[in-house]
Amino acid sequence: MYHRQAMKRLINLYIIREISVLFLLGITVFTLILLMGRLIKLTDLVISRGVPLADVARMILYLMPSFLVFTIPMAFLLAVLLAFGRLSTDNEITVMKAGGISLVQLMPPVVLCALVTATMALAAGVVGVSWGNTAFKRLSFEVVKQNVTVTIREKVFWDDIPGIVLYTDHYDEEQRLLKGVIIHDGRDKQRPMTIFASDGTITGGDAREDIRLILHHGSIHATGKEKEYRLVNFGEYAMTIGAPLGSGGIGRNELDMSPRELLRQMDDPAAPRPARLKAAAEFHSRVALPFASLVFAVLAVPLGIQSRRSGKSAGFSLSIGILLAYYILLALLRTLAERGGLPPALALWLPNLLFFGLGWALLRLASQERSLAGLLSLDAVRRSWRKVN
Repeated sequence: MYHRQAMKRLINLYIIREISVLFLLGITVFTLILLMGRLIKLTDLVISRGVPLADVARMILYLMPSFLVFTIPMAFLLAVLLAFGRLSTDNEITVMKAGGISLVQLMPPVVLCALVTATMALAAGVVGVSWGNTAFKRLSFEVVKQNVTVTIREKVFWDDIPGIVLYTDHYDEEQRLLKGVIIHDGRDKQRPMTIFASDGTITGGDAREDIRLILHHGSIHATGKEKEYRLVNFGEYAMTIGAPLGSGGIGRNELDMSPRELLRQMDDPAAPRPARLKAAAEFHSRVALPFASLVFAVLAVPLGIQSRRSGKSAGFSLSIGILLAYYILLALLRTLAERGGLPPALALWLPNLLFFGLGWALLRLASQERSLAGLLSLDAVRRSWRKVN
């Protein structure tokens, strides 16, 4: 009895170590892949604007929680598929079964690893996403603010600050003078406006002051609810571009909100219905995505065992296929939820339920020494047909 328990303990530790090594490798690869899209722009900050590497490193750190919510379940799925694929290829699963250890008895270390990774992803989603996005926007604004006078180009649309698009026919960098100015201010989504001015100047932009545009001889075209339209002509107009995350919420979206703020907006009857739906979809997404690790734990074990003949390449291809199917389904259902086609809670949790059901069915087949391919084979179909008739 003691020998049997010691053997189970060794097998559990062996499986945990196998999954952990592959998980660390997978999370590194997947995070770097997602980060590649941002690295080009971040590299441009260092080369063309002289932004210190320390600030760029901080930006990457702030982006990490948004990536980890996705990459942690992805890396865990890959790790379990490759781990059990290798164990099956080397006939270690067969040896364990010969020793009296069933497939179900191999699940506890996998579930334990899934709980750890789900907790990590949940912490990243609940705490890290709003903190990281808020800090990233603030740091990005400070970087842009200190380099605004050297980044504006004449006859080029300038959109380095979220919600602001500026176009000028002529720009004098030394005197900070603009001529033929067009500005679209979409920071307040309820009242976007477009400004035309014959000329203007830029002031501020250092570490202590916000960016100020002093515009002359122009007009403001503003729209509002129910097709409201206003036109204001001015001789001089001072426009301040402050921090994008002010107390009024201008420039903020659901990604910048904490779970408590999302719940408050979901239950706010004064908020527009689209805003409430987006808040609900974001809240359930942050909670449902981490639990994908538990779903993938049930799904990956039988698939990893059945892909023994093709080795690691099959495990990697299979994991990519599952991830694509999962995230495409999740994106489609989230779009439906944000448009009011489905309740957000149902839409965001439905992929987990569907894939868990598939994984449970495959796990039962694998525990009965039956494969999905064998179940769908022509002979199996014929036998089933004979039993029916």
